[in-house]
Amino acid sequence: MKLVPGDIVEIEKDSGLCYVQVTHDHPSYPEVVRSLPGIFAARPQDLGKLARSDSRFSAMVPLAAAIEGRKISASLVSNAPVPEAYAAFPTFRVPIRDRQGDIAYWWLWDGSGLRYEIESDETIADLPLREVMTINAFLEKLD
Repeated sequence: MKLVPGDIVEIEKDSGLCYVQVTHDHPSYPEVVRSLPGIFAARPQDLGKLARSDSRFSAMVPLAAAIEGRKISASLVSNAPVPEAYAAFPTFRVPIRDRQGDIAYWWLWDGSGLRYEIESDETIADLPLREVMTINAFLEKLD
């Protein structure tokens, strides 16, 4: 299975149906997805409208592999344009720690290049971590 930007995946959980949209396909990492808001008892009629909603979070997760390996109950249900606000590759953060374990500064990765920030603020705190999220951690975050 190959997921492409714009694909909307329905994920079945005990709490209901959750939806994510693939936003980017990076050659060195699994899919970049954004979580769409809400947990539903039934599939919404207008998934395009749902795709135009704000994201709850973004993550790199091996979604296609999890679906193919039947690690999750999920399926590709639609494709819709990625909203302009999410068209640019998201910036991910990486903490660089000193010997005491405190964060000395942050590496910020935009999918192609790195830069660093010494001062941490709410903007950096809101960025997703540059990690390939496990499918279990991803499913927990969907709730």
